[in-house]
Amino acid sequence: MSNLPLVSIISINYNGLQLTLDMLASFRNVTYPRVEIIIVDNASKENPDPIKTEFPEVILFKNPANEGFAGGNNRGIEIAKGDYFLLLNNDTEVPPGFLEPLVNRAENDKKTGIICPKLLYYDQPEIIQYAGYTPINRVTGRGHGIGINQRDDGTYDKACLTSRAHGAAMFIPRTVVEKVGLMAELYFLYYEEMDYCERIKNAGYTIWYEPASHVYHKESMTTGKNSLLKTYYLSRNRLLYLRRNVRWPVFGLTMLYYFLIAVPKNVLQLVFKREWNHLKAYLKGLWWNFEHWKVHEDKQLLRIEQS
Repeated sequence: MSNLPLVSIISINYNGLQLTLDMLASFRNVTYPRVEIIIVDNASKENPDPIKTEFPEVILFKNPANEGFAGGNNRGIEIAKGDYFLLLNNDTEVPPGFLEPLVNRAENDKKTGIICPKLLYYDQPEIIQYAGYTPINRVTGRGHGIGINQRDDGTYDKACLTSRAHGAAMFIPRTVVEKVGLMAELYFLYYEEMDYCERIKNAGYTIWYEPASHVYHKESMTTGKNSLLKTYYLSRNRLLYLRRNVRWPVFGLTMLYYFLIAVPKNVLQLVFKREWNHLKAYLKGLWWNFEHWKVHEDKQLLRIEQS
């Protein structure tokens, strides 16, 4: 057993104590024997101490500030001892044998940058949430989920390369992080895993979908299914991602499509629905990019002051 790689499970808790406790309870049945679990509490308003009370084997890191998805995971990586990191949302639960296929694939292919398991909806475990992604179109900035909302009938049970990972569960070798660096914290929430995937692929690594492993995901329970926070950061970070990852001359076409088609369409939809607060959040997210226009220039940039 001592010859097996150590896997560091890293998860963020932010005012989601019961979700985190439920996730940790599912790890009590995990069959892979060499695991350390790190919970990064991102300055929650609720007391995270029950995590240590109920699960004394867990490492609880109390972050003094809410540093978002990327920042919280980065703090966990910085203290982790594992050969591999599994960045796992706290709104997930895991079956007993889900780690072995991830470790086996990474051990047998040293060019692997990220491995993602199949994601199934927790409330409907027969339905797929993630079975890989199509490549992102450089002009429209759009890609599509493979297998999403389809029945898990075996159609998506073959491992394959994919364009990017799903942020709910990302298995990453330490050697990759040492070469590529940490995730960019300027995103704070949403799109940071897509940016990270681009950096990892540009460094010569591959991204895999591994259906021999699966995780159950309680989608959008942390931020809310229609939250203003989600609207703001999706608006802000979609454009930020395009600015950082699309180059001229294609970038000129991207901006034409974005501001002549995508933005008007989204604005009209919100106006039609009379969702004025979401419209305000959407426009505020766009405006952030103009206030921080040079932020995208450094591919390794991690932090800026959140505003």
